[in-house]
Amino acid sequence: MATLSIVNAQVFDGESDELHPGTVYVADGRIAEVGPDAPSTADRVIDAKGGTVLPGLIDAHFHAYGISLNGQYIESTPLSFVALAGAKRLGGALARGFTTVRDVAGGDPGLAAAIEQGLIASPRYLYTGAALSQTGGHGDPRSTDSDLCGFHHHTTEVVDGVDAVRRAVRDRFRRGAHAIKIMTSGGVMSLTDPIRIPQYSPEEVTAITTEAARRGSYVAAHAYSPEAIKHSVENGVRSIEHGNLLDAATAELMARHEAFLVPTLAAYDAIERRGDEFGLAAVSKAKNREVLDSGRTAIELARAAGVRVGFGTDLMGGLEDEQLQGLRLQVDVDGVLNTLRSATSVNADLIGRADLGRVRAGGVADLLILEGNPFDDPRVLWSGQENRTVVQAGTPVG
Repeated sequence: MATLSIVNAQVFDGESDELHPGTVYVADGRIAEVGPDAPSTADRVIDAKGGTVLPGLIDAHFHAYGISLNGQYIESTPLSFVALAGAKRLGGALARGFTTVRDVAGGDPGLAAAIEQGLIASPRYLYTGAALSQTGGHGDPRSTDSDLCGFHHHTTEVVDGVDAVRRAVRDRFRRGAHAIKIMTSGGVMSLTDPIRIPQYSPEEVTAITTEAARRGSYVAAHAYSPEAIKHSVENGVRSIEHGNLLDAATAELMARHEAFLVPTLAAYDAIERRGDEFGLAAVSKAKNREVLDSGRTAIELARAAGVRVGFGTDLMGGLEDEQLQGLRLQVDVDGVLNTLRSATSVNADLIGRADLGRVRAGGVADLLILEGNPFDDPRVLWSGQENRTVVQAGTPVG
């Protein structure tokens, strides 16, 4: 039984509003004891030197297969290449301190098996498989003048009709999906759909959420507008992704339905600054500006209504290196404590993993050690990878 002690640290447990000094003692990949009396001797000892131990971060809106900002490119590229490029993206996320990611448009049993067998360095990986989209919806990558068909469905699949979506959901769970992702409003990257209009019929959404609930799982929905969010949560969706155009009344509705909001501020900020660098279509740049600033307001409205706010990044293609900047942007809106809770314990509750997102006895020893105190200087959260040590299941990474 391998043991690890992290000494001379301040500990953020994922929930408390204060740091607590002490040792984190790990045995066989799990946290065995936390506090001033925890054993300071072990097979391996890490001296945190006055730094801070946090739970490993969780990115609840990640895209391993999002290797480009061009959806048609992704869907027409062989999966072997997409998976290899995705493996590199996963390794980068782990090095930044994200020890768990929820992939909400992609992933498959092959990639999951490679991670499980240690063939690639990766965060703990929860995938939905390809997201479900209606024809002409956010997940349909075709432009108005395109009649291409036969896409591989690496990240999205166009599925219409109650029976068809029910079959698709069942197949995703057969293939090991953690949850189901659907598109219920237009999006920034899609070329033919207005952002605000709800997508999928109530009957289709209900069929999807009912199937997921029978498997003890849930549905995450890409939704921007109040109309789309209402359409989603009233038909059983648990996790609203983005939600930038949220209003106060719809936030209260989300709270009543105990739905989570997963904001993705990093994506809009990065697209605004770097869209031209990656040849982003003019229509997508215009849509991005429509939702850029309102994403911050959505967090404030959700918080005021009592909605549980998670953390996600939604970074595609070369924008993946902006992942830590998502923390900076959310801290600017919601403060250090709420943002750290969002990226740890709240996201753990969202994905149904009580053993993650907290530094407490019995939990999985996925940890992040920072060379500083994020409450005194929040910049240590996003200032780079050289000031952090990542521990996954009790083993330091790298």
